[in-house]
Amino acid sequence: MLICVKNCSGRRERVRPPHSIVLASQFNIYIVKDKAQHAVILDKATSDKLYKDVQSYRLITVATLVDRLKINGSLARRCLADLEEKGQIKKVVGHSKLQIYTREITAE
Repeated sequence: MLICVKNCSGRRERVRPPHSIVLASQFNIYIVKDKAQHAVILDKATSDKLYKDVQSYRLITVATLVDRLKINGSLARRCLADLEEKGQIKKVVGHSKLQIYTREITAE
């Protein structure tokens, strides 16, 4: 995170760089968070991690996959649909805004 405050001739000016998310704190100093560069295409390493690790998660949402695998949200939704179709995860709640999945527990 960067704090962008520019002192120019004894005066404070706030500078907002383009393509970044700016969060305002209570002291009116802007904290700049760099834009995330998530993957748009599923490569071999991410695919292997997806099929191996996601089965062990108890709570699986789009945000969980985006955070842990660093993939795009639309790609995460397609991965969840693919995993559900293969029977590796099951849907707990299906809403228009949020789908919640959990791991598939096989009875032995």
